[in-house]
Amino acid sequence: MIFIIKVTTNKEERALDMISERAEKKNIKVYSVSRPHGLRGYILLEAEDRDSAEEAVYNLPYVKGIIGKTLSYEEIENMIQPSVETISIQEGDLVEIIAEPFKKEKAKVLRINKQKEEVVISLLGAVVPLPVTVKIDNVKVIRREEGEK
Repeated sequence: MIFIIKVTTNKEERALDMISERAEKKNIKVYSVSRPHGLRGYILLEAEDRDSAEEAVYNLPYVKGIIGKTLSYEEIENMIQPSVETISIQEGDLVEIIAEPFKKEKAKVLRINKQKEEVVISLLGAVVPLPVTVKIDNVKVIRREEGEK
């Protein structure tokens, strides 16, 4: 059975670690815990039954509770399947960073790691060019390299 666990937004990774540690330590029948990309404030927990799920998350920091409905794999398949083909950023693109700490800075894409969903960029406004690695969803393309030629 797959359960939706409500957690504090931006603390999903920490809550996921604590749940998996507790499940291992207490030998709870939890099969997987995952944080689907793009789903903030929630994590998915696969357990044998509701009692196991409740025992795994009971009284942990950042965990707010279990959503009542259970899910089937078909309902969450699109959230957990990798979508490498949807990445439209190319090497040499000019991008704008849309997340802190470099928000609204312009940069040039040096490398792309599709498996980790990260890009290595060089900030255009920097005095010394340093490669910076950021998540792909933290940048947006402003101009393609082909448009400059």
